[in-house]
Amino acid sequence: MSLSHRAGYVVGVLITLLALSHDCQADPSEKYKVSKTFREAAVAGLSVCRTWAFSDRGDRALQIFPGVYDERVFQALDFVISKARRHGIGLILSFVNNHKDFGGRPQYVEWARNAGVNNVNGEDDFYTNPTVKKYYKTMLSKVITRINSIDRIAYKDDPTIMAWELMNEPRCQVDYSGRMVNGWVQEMASFVKALDKKHLLEIGMEGFYGDSMPKKKVNNPTGYNQVGTDFITNNLIKEIDFTTIHAYPDIWLSGQNDSAQMAFMKRWMHSHSIDSNKILKKPLVLAEFGKSNNDSGHSLGERDQYLRKVYESMNKFERTGGEIGGSLVWLLMAEGMDSYGDGYGIILSQHASTRGVISVQSHKMTTLSRMLLRGKHGIKVGFLKA
Repeated sequence: MSLSHRAGYVVGVLITLLALSHDCQADPSEKYKVSKTFREAAVAGLSVCRTWAFSDRGDRALQIFPGVYDERVFQALDFVISKARRHGIGLILSFVNNHKDFGGRPQYVEWARNAGVNNVNGEDDFYTNPTVKKYYKTMLSKVITRINSIDRIAYKDDPTIMAWELMNEPRCQVDYSGRMVNGWVQEMASFVKALDKKHLLEIGMEGFYGDSMPKKKVNNPTGYNQVGTDFITNNLIKEIDFTTIHAYPDIWLSGQNDSAQMAFMKRWMHSHSIDSNKILKKPLVLAEFGKSNNDSGHSLGERDQYLRKVYESMNKFERTGGEIGGSLVWLLMAEGMDSYGDGYGIILSQHASTRGVISVQSHKMTTLSRMLLRGKHGIKVGFLKA
């Protein structure tokens, strides 16, 4: 077996499609929403969608209890993957949430506590408790080895899936050094790669610097030096194929003006692009960014201008020794998904100006990817071939 690569830059979005697809399972007439969302994304030139392969709480739970799954929701995920394939869009699938939304780490710990497991005291026991880790590994195995009910392709063999994500935005409050999270990442990354050597793997990190290189903490937003992760050390793990950052200066620097927030955004991207290239020697993806329309005085024009400036900055980094292999806007939504919105939602069919900004960047990156195929390397999306 050998690794065959397609070189190219990723331009994409995050979509919370699993819940929407579950609605479609209950009412097949709603399935067009998933198809329409992927079709609009493809027309805009988007190449990758990051979405959840988890739901551990509520009436749309994929995992009802540890090791117990709702087949209807799994079939909804099957449907998402099949539609992504039809429209030529690759997927990054995340296994669990750090936050309580859709269950996340808190739900796993609650399951263990309710089962009478000893020494389960808080959410950070997710990273160390043997029973909780067993719950998570069981779920990993279930998802990775799942046979799609529509096309009968195992997820681990499906080229539509570009990468797996261990957790959306891991954090830890009992060990600020990042060592606890690091041990968990090493264990789970090795477990995933033992099951599936065909797909890329990333952690799902926001990008906060930690104790391994203290001087780099100056790049963190104020108040985010103790979140329990370490961008450098965590991503040095050899099973991790590419690095990620998230960026929300409108939240992290909420008291500062747009100019200050944009200046931070440029520094945040630049420092991580340099470190990914020079230290980690792995591609970097800006896996979440956007601008909330909940901010006072917000307008769609301001959001468009923000996205445009972010894209322009990314495109300049290559000349200064850094490189960002891709970007994914938070949050693409289908019509009728307003209840899932958090202020960052983009509906391509309704927000024509934003669609135009994203589409221009997509086509620029397509052109650059073609140049890369002629000799210069970017992020490599690869799958094993016999």
